[in-house]
Amino acid sequence: MIELVLNKIKIDEMRNEQVIVFREKDGTRYLPVVIGIAEVNSIKMKLSGIKPPRPMTHDLLLQTIEQLGARLERVVIDKLQNNTFYAKLQLKIPQGEVLVDARPSDSVALALRAEVPVYVTEEVLGEAGVHEF
Repeated sequence: MIELVLNKIKIDEMRNEQVIVFREKDGTRYLPVVIGIAEVNSIKMKLSGIKPPRPMTHDLLLQTIEQLGARLERVVIDKLQNNTFYAKLQLKIPQGEVLVDARPSDSVALALRAEVPVYVTEEVLGEAGVHEF
């Protein structure tokens, strides 16, 4: 597993796309991931330190996980199929660990809120990673 850090958010108004760009924590490769506008707004809100008066969806999900006695340990982007990335939420529960299928965009919004790392498999980074962005 390779740890990633969020490097930048790019909005391409010509193509109507939002891209979050990760960088290898200890490397030179980048991983661009196209995400939806709602998720990019959620990520930007957290990065900007904006606290809404009521919980937004990602805040609500994290609170629910925690209230149920679980803890988000990390996010793993583990598959790329038909140009779609897949991720897993790795949750720690009293009985052990649980992996939950999730979109990378939602996973990143949760990881930022829980202050946990995001990882990618070597296979995915090898296939979709780039050396410049």
